[in-house]
Amino acid sequence: MDTIWIVALIVVAILFVAGVALAARKRSDAKRDERRVEARTHREEAEATARRAEQARLEAEEQADRARKQQEAADDLRRRADEIDPDAPVEESEQGPRR
Repeated sequence: MDTIWIVALIVVAILFVAGVALAARKRSDAKRDERRVEARTHREEAEATARRAEQARLEAEEQADRARKQQEAADDLRRRADEIDPDAPVEESEQGPRR
């Protein structure tokens, strides 16, 4: 009779250990799934931030291009004004007649 109780206790202990192991595995799987969801969220946020950054970079390049063109136009107007202004100082390299 003692042998039956020992075998029964061993079976119960094995079932208990198996149950604990199964519960631990389920918790581990649940945590892993949570981390996957969190990682996916971070990746989506990173992609959205990267798209906004690229858009801002393109807009900045366009604005810089417009600024360069405006500066070139201002420089051209300034040169033209210097060419036609009889009171503008003449650089030695220009030595040619003024209009």
